[in-house]
Amino acid sequence: MGVTEIEPPRIEPGLCRLCVGYCPVLVTVEGGRATKVSGDPAAPLFDGYACPKGRALPDLLNGKQRLLHSMVRGADGGHSAIGFEQAIKEIASKLTGIVERHGPEAVAIYSGTGVTGFPTSAAVAKAWLDALGSPMFFSVNTIDKPGMQIAQARHGLWEAGHPAFEEADAWILVGSNPIISKTGGFPQNNPGMRLKEAVNDRGMKLIVIDPRRSEMARRAHVHLQCIPGNDPAILSALIHVIIAEKLYDEAFIDLHAEGFAALASAVAPFTPAFVAKRAGVPQQDLIEAARTFAAARAGGIFCGTGPSFATHGTLTEYLANCLTTLCGHWARAGDPLQKPNVLLPAYSARAQPIAPWPENAGRPLRVRGLRGNASGMPVAALPDEILLEGPGQIRALICLGGNPVTAFPDHKRTVEALRSLELFVVLDPEMTPTAELADYVIAPKLMLELPGTSLAMEMIKYLGHSRGIEVPYARYAPAVVDPPAGSELVADWEVFYELAREMGLPLTLVTHYGASPSPEAPPLKISFDMSRRPSSDELIEAILQNSRIPLSEVKRYPHGHIFVEVQETVQERSADCTARLQIGNKEMMAELEQIASSARPWNEDMPFLLVPRRDNRLVNSYGRGSTVLSGRQTFNPGWLNPADMRRLGLVDGDRIRIRSAHGEIVAFAEGDQSIRAGIISLTHCFGGSPDKEDDPVRDGANVAKLLSVDDDFDPVTGIPRMGALPVHIARAIN
Repeated sequence: MGVTEIEPPRIEPGLCRLCVGYCPVLVTVEGGRATKVSGDPAAPLFDGYACPKGRALPDLLNGKQRLLHSMVRGADGGHSAIGFEQAIKEIASKLTGIVERHGPEAVAIYSGTGVTGFPTSAAVAKAWLDALGSPMFFSVNTIDKPGMQIAQARHGLWEAGHPAFEEADAWILVGSNPIISKTGGFPQNNPGMRLKEAVNDRGMKLIVIDPRRSEMARRAHVHLQCIPGNDPAILSALIHVIIAEKLYDEAFIDLHAEGFAALASAVAPFTPAFVAKRAGVPQQDLIEAARTFAAARAGGIFCGTGPSFATHGTLTEYLANCLTTLCGHWARAGDPLQKPNVLLPAYSARAQPIAPWPENAGRPLRVRGLRGNASGMPVAALPDEILLEGPGQIRALICLGGNPVTAFPDHKRTVEALRSLELFVVLDPEMTPTAELADYVIAPKLMLELPGTSLAMEMIKYLGHSRGIEVPYARYAPAVVDPPAGSELVADWEVFYELAREMGLPLTLVTHYGASPSPEAPPLKISFDMSRRPSSDELIEAILQNSRIPLSEVKRYPHGHIFVEVQETVQERSADCTARLQIGNKEMMAELEQIASSARPWNEDMPFLLVPRRDNRLVNSYGRGSTVLSGRQTFNPGWLNPADMRRLGLVDGDRIRIRSAHGEIVAFAEGDQSIRAGIISLTHCFGGSPDKEDDPVRDGANVAKLLSVDDDFDPVTGIPRMGALPVHIARAIN
């Protein structure tokens, strides 16, 4: 009898793509399966770092929770396996019928954070929707930080971006904790190490505005541990001090900006004394923060998701831009150009403004006066666009890498809308609460089974000037493992290619470079050959055909590489440039005047404010199915200051009932000394099947049940109050 040879373990360089940190990793492969993931010490920039989520990739790929075949809903409401080709035929037939009866706008797509594994999937999905003739493309961007793009449109952009982080003397973080989130506002290549180098080694002064003494706040020169929802007031106080003490860069403003008088008038009421009382922070700390930031030779500011959830998110982002412009903390001529393109086309930048542009240029929606805008189609309007009968009603939805049941504000309305669809298709590797409502669930390949590049790390700079990797770094990673034996998995993008082929639609992918209006390259159009489906590698090659450094050259460096040869310096302002940055936008100044006299959002019946919280184990809801990541804690505790715990007669592990004006949930109380009194902190994107009552132990608490899309929503982005939410807390009867 012959002896079966066992393939020895091998270690392959890979690329984690659970979030936009895109950490380089080493993957141990045994028997064709990924069995271990660790940081890659040979990769530049990252110092061998990998977070708990990345290290758990083998469990996400090989765990029992993973779908290995696509599923279809039966007459009994349950799901059973279906072949991919058959699923495509059935979905295409139903979509064709819906379009024939109701028109192409009856079909919509929602793209969630799951697309980071292969971001081009969203672009191919958009290309399919365009071919169908529907503009109804929604993305997670509009319920996360949509105000960032609106603020950019209202303020304008600085063509050369910001100075190098390594040169910054001061840095402001507003409701952001990059050590946990890894998503921006701070170098995302091992942010903990970069924080230590900046603060401990070169003396950068960190200013943190956060109701919690977060991991970042512990290293802060000034920590403004504020009452939630006061971010615009605090930034206005900093601006007030800088103007009153004439600490601003007068020469920069005179040459490059306009609206100074309007801004000075609008922030006049926000004196340090007024804001200190309103926001619950020391007056002297406000003054010190303002002076520190203004005195820096170079500095930066970033606003996290928390301020966006707390209403007035656009104003917060806009004031952050104004603060940067007041102090002239933008790259100057002769400075090294940060974030020079490697996989994107080559470009040069001047030390000059890009003027503001219209923020509302998209299709009008039928609810709350909303329309497509600089951040996209407002997701907060999607459930109502499904439920509202009449012309334009959405009747079919494809959900790509998202979990609306746990992520969308207004859980009840979301579930009602998803149940009412004529066709609901979900692309997801697990049977999430959203997938349980789907007619079809397509099981996709995951990141280690697909090739990938660092392109998204370059593209993300267009979602905010302080996001992305500053140096000319690039990386390509081939697929490391094959899909599990016996499975039938496809890349997400292949679903839309096959739907187009089955429906007889042409497919043209349009890749846009830069924010509007960008000085960079014109859009790239890729027309697919509908007679032969390309491979994922071929698709990557087509998208990168105009890259500054050829993909073939990037592939020569399996651990990634810094291409110093493309580094440029910022050029002088053009003699014919007339553009100016706008620091006195009329809408923003009116909103600032409104909040100066607004009342506090809580009352005696609801004396606590609920704020969001990141979990280092999870990317939104992704990872909850992993036993490695979840461990024994499958729920999201309600974190409270110990003084509040004592006042409410609670001890760790007690069940509490949290009630808002819109609903209630049950969670477990946990003490946290780092949280300001009067606040409860909960991680979003928990909760279970919409067909069953949530089990606080198994499912956690679904914060979306406390929210309403009608509650204090932004008139442009549609994002409602999702943080700084007034709630009542009481012990729950077990």
